[in-house]
Amino acid sequence: EIMQAFWHIELVQVKAIQHLTSFIRDRSAFPYLLMVTELITSAMKTHVDSLKLQVDGCSLLLEILNPALELDVMMVLDENMISSLLDIVRKHSESEELLSLVCTLLMVLSASEVIAENLWELGVIPDLLSTLLNFVHNANICLPCCGVLWSLAVSETNIDRALLASAAPVVFEVLQEHIQNGAIAESACSALWALSLQGCLTENEYEPTTALLLDALRMNPGRPVLVKNACLALASLLRLSETAALRLITDSKGSGINLIKDACCFHFDDPEAVENICILINEMIQYEDIVLDMLSQKMEELLFEIKCQFPSS
Repeated sequence: EIMQAFWHIELVQVKAIQHLTSFIRDRSAFPYLLMVTELITSAMKTHVDSLKLQVDGCSLLLEILNPALELDVMMVLDENMISSLLDIVRKHSESEELLSLVCTLLMVLSASEVIAENLWELGVIPDLLSTLLNFVHNANICLPCCGVLWSLAVSETNIDRALLASAAPVVFEVLQEHIQNGAIAESACSALWALSLQGCLTENEYEPTTALLLDALRMNPGRPVLVKNACLALASLLRLSETAALRLITDSKGSGINLIKDACCFHFDDPEAVENICILINEMIQYEDIVLDMLSQKMEELLFEIKCQFPSS
């Protein structure tokens, strides 16, 4: 009631959001917090110039959203609320702390097909790419931005492939910058996979992207999600390009075939990882030069082990 009565007074809204934040750990207060999300976003929209209110408001929304997802309860966020979040990105494009919070909110929310469609309609991609380019060094910004790009690329709405194509070199740069950060590398690999599936990479990008994905596998062998996403991205590239296939066996840092064999052995108890590796192998055998290398490195022994391990799959 106070937030509604004094909607125009910034200090009242700041104090109200801070007071609401004090109830986050109180499980009995959670249903009531869900009811005030619209008031929070309304205050953020009204006082968009207030950096403190934006930071506190985004932090509170995230605190509400995370348990909501755990309980399979979705917050009601309409297009106006999503638009307000984008306004924050545009108004406070220099605040790394705030951008990391807003982009994390967008990443979580974009898992919803409806919200992904809203983001497309509101033209979020240029904002994401600008943010990534300005703060490519910031892990807390790069990870959620790549997550949003993945959601947009795999959404069922009518996507703009030309606009998505402009994201490919930016995601490539992010993966280069953070290739040893497993979480960001996972997110970037998933984005590259989705972009390649949508035909958003140019012919000139096939070979360097293949090399970079191989590097990601080398540097993060123990991360199953990364292995799954990188293998699917590589499979997509090999489906498109012989140049990518040749890079797999001629990479200066070592054979891609050995790398894939090692990844399979490392994650042999993970059916999904093995399945994605097999999808990649299925693309590899379309090229005679790769088949010859596979035979010389006794890949058939690994395939036999996979068949024995998963006889019904």
